[in-house]
Amino acid sequence: MTARIASIQIGRIAPLGPERVPSAFIKTGIAGPVLAGALGLAGDEQADLSVHGGPEKAIYAYSAGRYVDWAAAFPDLAERFVAGCMGENLTVEGMNEDGLCVGDVHAIGGARLQVCQPRQPCFKLALALGEPRLVKHMVRTGHSGWYYRVVQEGPIAPGDVPTLTERPNPDFGFARLVTIINRGGATVPELRRLAAMPGLASRIGQKAREALEAA
Repeated sequence: MTARIASIQIGRIAPLGPERVPSAFIKTGIAGPVLAGALGLAGDEQADLSVHGGPEKAIYAYSAGRYVDWAAAFPDLAERFVAGCMGENLTVEGMNEDGLCVGDVHAIGGARLQVCQPRQPCFKLALALGEPRLVKHMVRTGHSGWYYRVVQEGPIAPGDVPTLTERPNPDFGFARLVTIINRGGATVPELRRLAAMPGLASRIGQKAREALEAA
């Protein structure tokens, strides 16, 4: 199946859940095109810049196909597993964590985006859908989605086809990175790779270097 951008969503800061936590987790679909800039999509907001947003969490993408798995695991919430419900900016058909490598660069519309790290779920996922088990399920399955950094700014729109233009780490699958971050168990050779891996989010490379020093 050819990958395509099924939908694009942006969020505005608003109270989330009974606790009314400020968050832009809830996203609204837009027709596009929209500018993909160095800090994210035009109009998309982040409430807590210490954990969301920034150049290495500029655009969050999630696989449309994963929603079938979520609905099967939580049938009582099946109707709520629709595009944007994970807080993603891009809902992508025909692509998921298993087919990516760390550092992949995709040309999408007039932009070029680089896969640089997985999403680590927080309590806001549970608040948005009213189910505390969702966070542990995402960690357990590795169905995390992925963050893009923007290496070339430009417009993107629903229906655009992501085209792989660079694969600097063809032997390091993104799913393996997700497992290492969620469960640990990286080997020393893997830590050496991550410590100097092109395209990887800098904070993960730093953690790998710290782990090597400790070892």
